[in-house]
Amino acid sequence: MPTMTLSIPPDIYRRMKKHPEIKWSEVARRAIAEYIMELENSRIEMSMGEFREILGKETVGDIESIPNEAYDGYHKKTRDLEWERTKRNSTTQTS
Repeated sequence: MPTMTLSIPPDIYRRMKKHPEIKWSEVARRAIAEYIMELENSRIEMSMGEFREILGKETVGDIESIPNEAYDGYHKKTRDLEWERTKRNSTTQTS
């Protein structure tokens, strides 16, 4: 089985250490598997042209005018919010 290394914030790591009875690698494996299933079940595939058509020319122009630095910030915020949503919705726990 392939090995994956995860970076965990110090606060979460300390909290994890309070629960040595939990197999954290199993929690991570299940969370990743559930997340992939959710992605695969909800993903709608379309071409970039179709996506631009749905958005409309005005929206595409607005998006293209966003500076890269702002985009990077939005991307990080979105990723963090998605991670929080995933953690809230996850009921995975192993003992």
